[in-house]
Amino acid sequence: MTVTEAPEYPFRNPTALEPPQEWAELRQGCPVAPVRLASGDTALLLTRYDDVKQVLSDPRFTRQLDAEDAARVTANESGGVFGATTAGGMTGENHRAWRQLVGKAFTAKRVTAMQPRIQEMAELLVERMVAEGAPGDLVSAVGFPLPVWAICDLLGVPDSDREKFAYWSDTMLSMTRFTQEEIDTAQAEFDGYLVALVEGKRAEPGDDLVSELLSYVEGLDGRLTEQLMLATAKGLLVAGHETTANMIGKMMALLLADRGRWEALLADRALIRTAAEEALRFDANPGFGMPRYLTEEVEVAGQKLPRGTTVICSMASANRDDRQFEAAGEMRLDRSPNPHLAFGVGPHSCIGQSLARTELQTVLKVLLERLPTLELAIPAAELPRREGLIVGGLERVPVRW
Repeated sequence: MTVTEAPEYPFRNPTALEPPQEWAELRQGCPVAPVRLASGDTALLLTRYDDVKQVLSDPRFTRQLDAEDAARVTANESGGVFGATTAGGMTGENHRAWRQLVGKAFTAKRVTAMQPRIQEMAELLVERMVAEGAPGDLVSAVGFPLPVWAICDLLGVPDSDREKFAYWSDTMLSMTRFTQEEIDTAQAEFDGYLVALVEGKRAEPGDDLVSELLSYVEGLDGRLTEQLMLATAKGLLVAGHETTANMIGKMMALLLADRGRWEALLADRALIRTAAEEALRFDANPGFGMPRYLTEEVEVAGQKLPRGTTVICSMASANRDDRQFEAAGEMRLDRSPNPHLAFGVGPHSCIGQSLARTELQTVLKVLLERLPTLELAIPAAELPRREGLIVGGLERVPVRW
Protein backbone atom coordinates (compact mmCIF):
# COMPACT_ATOMS: atom_id res chain seq x y z
CA MET A 1 0.00 0.00 0.00
CA THR A 2 1.46 3.38 -0.92
CA VAL A 3 1.31 6.38 1.39
CA THR A 4 -1.35 8.02 -0.74
CA GLU A 5 -3.55 4.94 -0.32
CA ALA A 6 -3.08 4.76 3.44
CA PRO A 7 -6.40 5.70 5.06
CA GLU A 8 -6.66 8.84 7.18
CA TYR A 9 -6.48 8.18 10.90
CA PRO A 10 -8.29 8.41 13.31
CA PHE A 11 -11.17 6.71 11.48
CA ARG A 12 -14.70 8.10 11.58
CA ASN A 13 -17.25 6.35 13.80
CA PRO A 14 -20.65 5.75 12.14
CA THR A 15 -22.22 7.25 15.30
CA ALA A 16 -20.71 8.36 18.60
CA LEU A 17 -21.25 5.00 20.33
CA GLU A 18 -20.42 2.65 17.44
CA PRO A 19 -16.89 1.57 16.50
CA PRO A 20 -15.41 2.37 13.07
CA GLN A 21 -15.88 -0.65 10.78
CA GLU A 22 -12.15 -0.46 9.91
CA TRP A 23 -11.18 -1.92 13.32
CA ALA A 24 -12.81 -5.31 12.70
CA GLU A 25 -11.59 -5.38 9.08
CA LEU A 26 -7.97 -4.66 10.09
CA ARG A 27 -8.00 -7.08 13.05
CA GLN A 28 -9.15 -9.74 10.62
CA GLY A 29 -7.01 -9.04 7.58
CA CYS A 30 -4.30 -6.44 8.26
CA PRO A 31 -3.30 -6.21 11.94
CA VAL A 32 -0.30 -3.95 11.12
CA ALA A 33 -1.77 -1.30 8.82
CA PRO A 34 -0.24 1.89 7.35
CA VAL A 35 -2.33 4.98 8.23
CA ARG A 36 -1.98 8.69 7.46
CA LEU A 37 -2.01 11.07 10.46
CA ALA A 38 -3.32 14.65 10.75
CA SER A 39 0.26 15.86 10.10
CA GLY A 40 0.37 14.00 6.76
CA ASP A 41 2.99 11.55 8.12
CA THR A 42 2.47 7.78 7.95
CA ALA A 43 2.48 5.39 10.92
CA LEU A 44 1.53 1.75 11.45
CA LEU A 45 -1.71 0.96 13.30
CA LEU A 46 -1.97 -2.09 15.57
CA THR A 47 -5.52 -3.34 16.17
CA ARG A 48 -5.22 -6.79 17.81
CA TYR A 49 -5.10 -7.35 21.58
CA ASP A 50 -1.90 -9.41 21.72
CA ASP A 51 0.04 -7.03 19.43
CA VAL A 52 -1.05 -3.90 21.30
CA LYS A 53 -0.20 -5.50 24.64
CA GLN A 54 3.20 -6.68 23.35
CA VAL A 55 4.28 -3.21 22.16
CA LEU A 56 2.90 -1.28 25.16
CA SER A 57 4.58 -3.71 27.59
CA ASP A 58 8.02 -3.40 25.99
CA PRO A 59 10.11 -0.60 27.60
CA ARG A 60 12.30 -0.36 24.45
CA PHE A 61 9.40 1.29 22.64
CA THR A 62 9.13 4.83 23.86
CA ARG A 63 7.04 7.95 23.55
CA GLN A 64 10.08 9.71 22.09
CA LEU A 65 7.93 11.24 19.39
CA ASP A 66 10.25 14.20 18.90
CA ALA A 67 12.87 11.90 17.31
CA GLU A 68 14.01 13.03 13.83
CA ASP A 69 12.33 10.16 12.02
CA ALA A 70 9.22 9.82 14.22
CA ALA A 71 5.83 10.46 12.65
CA ARG A 72 4.21 13.65 13.92
CA VAL A 73 0.87 12.90 15.46
CA THR A 74 -0.78 16.28 15.20
CA ALA A 75 -1.10 19.03 12.63
CA ASN A 76 0.90 21.26 15.02
CA GLU A 77 4.66 21.08 15.30
CA SER A 78 4.76 21.02 19.10
CA GLY A 79 3.10 17.62 19.41
CA GLY A 80 1.02 18.78 22.39
CA VAL A 81 0.47 16.02 24.90
CA PHE A 82 2.64 13.62 22.87
CA GLY A 83 5.56 16.05 22.81
CA ALA A 84 8.61 15.78 25.04
CA THR A 85 7.48 18.33 27.65
CA THR A 86 4.95 16.09 29.40
CA ALA A 87 5.80 13.22 31.71
CA GLY A 88 4.93 10.87 28.86
CA GLY A 89 7.84 12.27 26.88
CA MET A 90 10.33 11.15 29.54
CA THR A 91 12.28 8.01 28.77
CA GLY A 92 14.38 5.40 30.52
CA GLU A 93 15.74 6.18 33.98
CA ASN A 94 14.08 9.60 34.22
CA HIS A 95 10.70 8.08 33.53
CA ARG A 96 11.23 5.23 36.01
CA ALA A 97 12.27 7.70 38.71
CA TRP A 98 9.20 9.82 37.98
CA ARG A 99 6.85 6.79 38.14
CA GLN A 100 8.37 5.74 41.44
CA LEU A 101 7.97 9.22 42.93
CA VAL A 102 4.41 9.77 41.80
CA GLY A 103 3.52 6.18 42.70
CA LYS A 104 4.61 6.91 46.29
CA ALA A 105 2.27 9.86 46.54
CA PHE A 106 -0.50 8.62 44.25
CA THR A 107 -1.45 5.67 46.42
CA ALA A 108 -4.70 3.72 46.59
CA LYS A 109 -4.90 4.97 50.19
CA ARG A 110 -4.92 8.60 49.05
CA VAL A 111 -7.59 7.89 46.42
CA THR A 112 -9.71 5.95 48.93
CA ALA A 113 -9.50 8.90 51.29
CA MET A 114 -10.75 11.18 48.48
CA GLN A 115 -13.81 9.03 47.69
CA PRO A 116 -16.22 10.64 50.21
CA ARG A 117 -15.28 14.12 48.91
CA ILE A 118 -15.72 12.94 45.31
CA GLN A 119 -19.16 11.58 46.22
CA GLU A 120 -20.16 14.85 47.94
CA MET A 121 -19.09 16.80 44.86
CA ALA A 122 -20.93 14.43 42.51
CA GLU A 123 -24.10 14.77 44.60
CA LEU A 124 -23.80 18.56 44.60
CA LEU A 125 -23.34 18.65 40.80
CA VAL A 126 -26.34 16.35 40.22
CA GLU A 127 -28.47 18.48 42.57
CA ARG A 128 -27.52 21.60 40.61
CA MET A 129 -28.42 19.92 37.32
CA VAL A 130 -31.80 18.85 38.73
CA ALA A 131 -32.45 22.35 40.11
CA GLU A 132 -31.90 23.83 36.64
CA GLY A 133 -34.54 21.46 35.27
CA ALA A 134 -34.72 18.92 32.47
CA PRO A 135 -33.30 18.46 29.96
CA GLY A 136 -29.84 18.66 31.48
CA ASP A 137 -26.46 17.95 29.96
CA LEU A 138 -24.46 15.31 31.83
CA VAL A 139 -21.20 16.39 30.18
CA SER A 140 -21.20 20.04 31.28
CA ALA A 141 -23.15 19.48 34.51
CA VAL A 142 -21.21 16.50 35.92
CA GLY A 143 -18.68 14.96 33.48
CA PHE A 144 -16.32 17.92 33.23
CA PRO A 145 -16.58 19.70 36.59
CA LEU A 146 -16.06 16.56 38.72
CA PRO A 147 -12.63 15.36 37.46
CA VAL A 148 -11.28 18.93 37.30
CA TRP A 149 -12.39 19.45 40.89
CA ALA A 150 -10.78 16.13 41.92
CA ILE A 151 -7.46 16.99 40.22
CA CYS A 152 -7.48 20.50 41.73
CA ASP A 153 -8.15 18.89 45.12
CA LEU A 154 -5.30 16.43 44.59
CA LEU A 155 -2.77 19.04 43.45
CA GLY A 156 -3.84 21.62 46.03
CA VAL A 157 -4.99 24.08 43.35
CA PRO A 158 -7.75 26.65 44.00
CA ASP A 159 -11.06 25.50 42.56
CA SER A 160 -11.56 28.97 41.07
CA ASP A 161 -8.74 28.27 38.58
CA ARG A 162 -10.39 25.22 37.03
CA GLU A 163 -11.71 27.05 33.93
CA LYS A 164 -8.12 27.93 33.01
CA PHE A 165 -7.08 24.32 33.55
CA ALA A 166 -9.76 23.09 31.16
CA TYR A 167 -8.56 25.42 28.37
CA TRP A 168 -4.87 24.58 28.88
CA SER A 169 -5.74 20.90 28.81
CA ASP A 170 -7.67 21.25 25.54
CA THR A 171 -4.72 22.95 23.82
CA MET A 172 -2.40 20.10 24.86
CA LEU A 173 -4.79 17.60 23.30
CA SER A 174 -5.27 19.44 20.03
CA MET A 175 -4.86 17.56 16.77
CA THR A 176 -6.45 20.20 14.55
CA ARG A 177 -8.54 22.42 16.85
CA PHE A 178 -5.98 25.10 17.86
CA THR A 179 -3.23 26.99 16.04
CA GLN A 180 0.41 26.58 17.05
CA GLU A 181 0.42 30.13 18.42
CA GLU A 182 -2.60 29.41 20.65
CA ILE A 183 -0.95 26.22 21.90
CA ASP A 184 2.39 27.93 22.62
CA THR A 185 0.70 30.80 24.50
CA ALA A 186 -1.41 28.44 26.58
CA GLN A 187 1.60 26.24 27.42
CA ALA A 188 3.63 29.27 28.53
CA GLU A 189 0.75 30.41 30.76
CA PHE A 190 0.34 26.90 32.16
CA ASP A 191 4.07 26.57 32.90
CA GLY A 192 4.12 29.98 34.60
CA TYR A 193 1.12 29.03 36.72
CA LEU A 194 2.67 25.71 37.78
CA VAL A 195 6.08 27.23 38.58
CA ALA A 196 4.31 29.70 40.90
CA LEU A 197 2.25 26.86 42.41
CA VAL A 198 5.38 24.79 43.13
CA GLU A 199 7.14 27.81 44.68
CA GLY A 200 4.10 28.48 46.85
CA LYS A 201 3.98 24.87 48.07
CA ARG A 202 7.71 24.89 48.74
CA ALA A 203 7.25 27.95 50.96
CA GLU A 204 4.05 26.70 52.59
CA PRO A 205 3.46 22.96 52.15
CA GLY A 206 -0.11 21.65 52.44
CA ASP A 207 -1.79 18.24 52.47
CA ASP A 208 -1.66 17.74 48.70
CA LEU A 209 0.22 15.83 46.03
CA VAL A 210 2.55 18.69 45.00
CA SER A 211 3.66 19.30 48.61
CA GLU A 212 4.18 15.57 49.13
CA LEU A 213 6.20 15.19 45.94
CA LEU A 214 8.35 18.17 46.92
CA SER A 215 9.20 16.46 50.20
CA TYR A 216 10.37 13.39 48.25
CA VAL A 217 12.46 15.29 45.71
CA GLU A 218 14.20 17.77 47.99
CA GLY A 219 17.51 15.93 47.52
CA LEU A 220 17.33 16.09 43.73
CA ASP A 221 18.85 18.77 41.53
CA GLY A 222 16.60 21.88 41.62
CA ARG A 223 16.07 22.14 37.85
CA LEU A 224 15.09 18.49 37.63
CA THR A 225 12.68 19.05 40.50
CA GLU A 226 10.94 21.83 38.62
CA GLN A 227 10.79 19.77 35.41
CA LEU A 228 9.42 16.78 37.30
CA MET A 229 6.77 18.87 39.01
CA LEU A 230 5.70 20.52 35.74
CA ALA A 231 5.57 17.17 33.96
CA THR A 232 3.63 15.57 36.81
CA ALA A 233 1.07 18.33 37.14
CA LYS A 234 0.58 18.50 33.35
CA GLY A 235 0.31 14.75 33.00
CA LEU A 236 -2.21 14.44 35.82
CA LEU A 237 -4.25 17.39 34.63
CA VAL A 238 -4.58 16.17 31.06
CA ALA A 239 -4.98 12.48 31.82
CA GLY A 240 -7.03 12.99 34.93
CA HIS A 241 -9.32 15.68 33.70
CA GLU A 242 -9.99 15.28 30.02
CA THR A 243 -10.07 11.51 29.65
CA THR A 244 -12.17 10.87 32.75
CA ALA A 245 -14.53 13.74 31.96
CA ASN A 246 -15.13 12.32 28.50
CA MET A 247 -15.46 8.78 29.87
CA ILE A 248 -18.19 9.80 32.33
CA GLY A 249 -20.27 11.09 29.40
CA LYS A 250 -19.57 8.03 27.26
CA MET A 251 -20.26 5.57 30.09
CA MET A 252 -23.62 7.17 30.85
CA ALA A 253 -24.55 7.35 27.15
CA LEU A 254 -23.75 3.63 26.71
CA LEU A 255 -25.76 2.65 29.79
CA LEU A 256 -28.77 4.80 28.82
CA ALA A 257 -28.70 3.91 25.10
CA ASP A 258 -30.16 0.51 25.99
CA ARG A 259 -32.81 0.75 28.71
CA GLY A 260 -32.14 -2.85 29.75
CA ARG A 261 -28.63 -1.88 30.88
CA TRP A 262 -29.85 0.91 33.15
CA GLU A 263 -32.61 -1.28 34.58
CA ALA A 264 -30.14 -4.10 35.31
CA LEU A 265 -28.06 -1.63 37.36
CA LEU A 266 -31.14 -0.31 39.18
CA ALA A 267 -31.99 -3.90 40.09
CA ASP A 268 -28.46 -4.81 41.24
CA ARG A 269 -25.99 -2.18 42.49
CA ALA A 270 -23.33 -4.88 42.82
CA LEU A 271 -22.91 -4.45 39.03
CA ILE A 272 -21.60 -0.86 39.36
CA ARG A 273 -17.92 -1.83 39.43
CA THR A 274 -18.07 -4.35 36.55
CA ALA A 275 -20.36 -2.06 34.50
CA ALA A 276 -17.83 0.81 34.75
CA GLU A 277 -15.05 -1.58 33.64
CA GLU A 278 -17.16 -2.83 30.74
CA ALA A 279 -17.88 0.77 29.64
CA LEU A 280 -14.09 1.33 29.57
CA ARG A 281 -13.64 -1.80 27.42
CA PHE A 282 -16.61 -1.08 25.16
CA ASP A 283 -15.75 2.58 24.50
CA ALA A 284 -15.89 2.97 20.71
CA ASN A 285 -14.80 6.61 20.67
CA PRO A 286 -11.57 6.80 22.70
CA GLY A 287 -9.67 9.12 20.39
CA PHE A 288 -6.22 8.57 18.99
CA GLY A 289 -4.72 5.60 20.82
CA MET A 290 -1.15 5.30 22.12
CA PRO A 291 1.77 6.10 19.80
CA ARG A 292 5.12 4.39 20.25
CA TYR A 293 8.49 5.05 18.60
CA LEU A 294 10.49 1.88 17.92
CA THR A 295 14.09 2.31 19.05
CA GLU A 296 15.04 -1.05 17.52
CA GLU A 297 13.65 -3.57 15.07
CA VAL A 298 10.77 -5.68 16.42
CA GLU A 299 8.59 -8.47 15.10
CA VAL A 300 4.85 -7.86 15.52
CA ALA A 301 2.17 -10.19 14.13
CA GLY A 302 4.84 -12.00 12.09
CA GLN A 303 6.13 -8.76 10.48
CA LYS A 304 9.52 -7.18 11.07
CA LEU A 305 9.09 -3.48 11.87
CA PRO A 306 12.29 -1.44 11.38
CA ARG A 307 13.86 0.83 13.97
CA GLY A 308 12.49 4.38 13.64
CA THR A 309 8.94 3.24 12.91
CA THR A 310 6.07 4.99 14.67
CA VAL A 311 3.25 2.62 15.64
CA ILE A 312 -0.17 3.57 16.98
CA CYS A 313 -1.64 1.10 19.46
CA SER A 314 -5.44 1.12 19.28
CA MET A 315 -6.41 -0.08 22.75
CA ALA A 316 -10.10 0.36 21.86
CA SER A 317 -9.84 -1.97 18.87
CA ALA A 318 -7.84 -4.43 20.99
CA ASN A 319 -10.62 -4.29 23.59
CA ARG A 320 -13.05 -5.65 20.97
CA ASP A 321 -10.82 -8.50 19.85
CA ASP A 322 -12.80 -11.79 19.87
CA ARG A 323 -9.55 -13.68 20.39
CA GLN A 324 -9.37 -12.18 23.88
CA PHE A 325 -12.97 -11.41 24.90
CA GLU A 326 -15.94 -13.73 24.53
CA ALA A 327 -18.74 -11.96 22.61
CA ALA A 328 -16.47 -8.91 22.37
CA GLY A 329 -19.10 -6.97 20.39
CA GLU A 330 -21.61 -7.21 23.26
CA MET A 331 -21.71 -4.98 26.34
CA ARG A 332 -21.93 -7.38 29.29
CA LEU A 333 -22.31 -5.50 32.57
CA ASP A 334 -21.14 -8.48 34.65
CA ARG A 335 -18.06 -9.30 32.53
CA SER A 336 -15.36 -10.67 34.82
CA PRO A 337 -12.45 -10.99 34.50
CA ASN A 338 -12.11 -8.02 32.17
CA PRO A 339 -8.43 -7.48 31.24
CA HIS A 340 -9.15 -4.48 28.98
CA LEU A 341 -6.38 -2.12 27.89
CA ALA A 342 -8.24 1.19 28.33
CA PHE A 343 -5.57 2.40 30.80
CA GLY A 344 -2.71 1.01 28.74
CA VAL A 345 -0.30 -1.57 30.13
CA GLY A 346 3.40 -1.68 30.95
CA PRO A 347 5.77 1.18 31.88
CA HIS A 348 3.46 3.95 30.65
CA SER A 349 0.12 2.61 31.91
CA CYS A 350 -2.15 5.26 33.42
CA ILE A 351 -0.85 6.17 36.86
CA GLY A 352 -4.18 7.75 37.81
CA GLN A 353 -6.36 4.77 36.95
CA SER A 354 -7.47 4.18 40.55
CA LEU A 355 -8.76 7.77 40.69
CA ALA A 356 -10.51 7.42 37.32
CA ARG A 357 -12.20 4.19 38.44
CA THR A 358 -13.32 5.80 41.68
CA GLU A 359 -14.82 8.76 39.83
CA LEU A 360 -16.66 6.60 37.26
CA GLN A 361 -18.11 4.27 39.90
CA THR A 362 -19.06 7.16 42.20
CA VAL A 363 -20.88 9.10 39.45
CA LEU A 364 -22.77 5.96 38.45
CA LYS A 365 -23.75 5.23 42.07
CA VAL A 366 -24.97 8.80 42.67
CA LEU A 367 -27.00 8.93 39.45
CA LEU A 368 -28.63 5.55 40.11
CA GLU A 369 -29.61 6.70 43.61
CA ARG A 370 -30.73 10.24 42.75
CA LEU A 371 -32.19 9.83 39.26
CA PRO A 372 -33.48 6.28 38.71
CA THR A 373 -35.75 7.53 35.88
CA LEU A 374 -32.80 9.05 33.99
CA GLU A 375 -32.98 8.68 30.18
CA LEU A 376 -31.40 10.16 27.06
CA ALA A 377 -33.26 13.23 25.77
CA ILE A 378 -32.17 12.58 22.15
CA PRO A 379 -31.61 9.33 20.22
CA ALA A 380 -28.19 7.77 20.95
CA ALA A 381 -27.32 7.94 17.22
CA GLU A 382 -27.62 11.76 17.36
CA LEU A 383 -25.22 12.33 20.27
CA PRO A 384 -22.69 14.97 19.07
CA ARG A 385 -18.97 14.09 19.22
CA ARG A 386 -16.09 16.29 20.30
CA GLU A 387 -13.86 16.91 17.28
CA GLY A 388 -10.23 17.81 16.63
CA LEU A 389 -8.73 16.51 19.89
CA ILE A 390 -6.54 13.48 20.64
CA VAL A 391 -9.13 12.13 23.11
CA GLY A 392 -12.58 11.13 21.95
CA GLY A 393 -15.72 12.21 23.71
CA LEU A 394 -19.23 13.55 23.45
CA GLU A 395 -19.92 17.27 23.19
CA ARG A 396 -23.19 16.82 25.11
CA VAL A 397 -25.24 14.03 26.66
CA PRO A 398 -28.75 15.56 26.96
CA VAL A 399 -30.86 13.75 29.60
CA ARG A 400 -34.24 14.02 31.30
CA TRP A 401 -35.65 12.31 34.39
